[in-house]
Amino acid sequence: MSKRAFEGILEGLKEALAYTKGDHSKGRAVHVSVKPTDIKTARRKAGLSRAAFARVFGLSAATVRKWENGEREPTGAARVLLTIISREPEVVLRAVRK
Repeated sequence: MSKRAFEGILEGLKEALAYTKGDHSKGRAVHVSVKPTDIKTARRKAGLSRAAFARVFGLSAATVRKWENGEREPTGAARVLLTIISREPEVVLRAVRK
C-alpha cells in the first residue's frame, strides 16, 4: 500500500471517529453523504457481488442490499469506508486481505 493511500484511509477514519464522538468544533469531521447508487458503484468498482462485498467488509448481504435499494442509509464509519472504497477500491481490498 502506498504511503499516500494509507494516509488518506487513516485521515478518513480519524474524521469518522471524530464525527461519532461529536468533535465537530475542531473542523476535522465532515459529513460524508453516500447515495444508494454510490454504494452499488463502490461495490462494482471493487469487482464484488453483494455477498462477496458483505463478506469482505464484515457486513450482512441484507444490509448491503438495503443500502443499495435506499431502504437504509449507512452511518458513521460505514459512510467513510464506502467513500474510500469508491475512490480507492484496490487499496482497500489489499488492506483488508492481508
